[in-house]
Amino acid sequence: MSKKSLVEREKKRKFLVKKYFLLRNFLKHELIYSQTFEEKLENSFKLQKLPKNSSPVRLNNRCMITGRPRGFYRFFGLSRHVLREMAYTADLPGVTKSSW
Repeated sequence: MSKKSLVEREKKRKFLVKKYFLLRNFLKHELIYSQTFEEKLENSFKLQKLPKNSSPVRLNNRCMITGRPRGFYRFFGLSRHVLREMAYTADLPGVTKSSW
């Protein structure tokens, strides 16, 4: 189980990414389509002023229950261990053990 601080840090990052998503995309668009060098410079400075953690690249997928960063299933938002346990106890609707 991960430290609570790591899980909370990821929650904070997700919040910041959502908060600055539109502004960041607008500034990127302005940076790409600016005509003069001064406009590009100004837009790049505005983009740099945003918080570091508002960048989606800094997000790390973690299990919602244990906080484990590896063996993560995006569809469920769970690590492989928790997914297996929840599937066996029928906590995930529609998920069954395969047999053929």
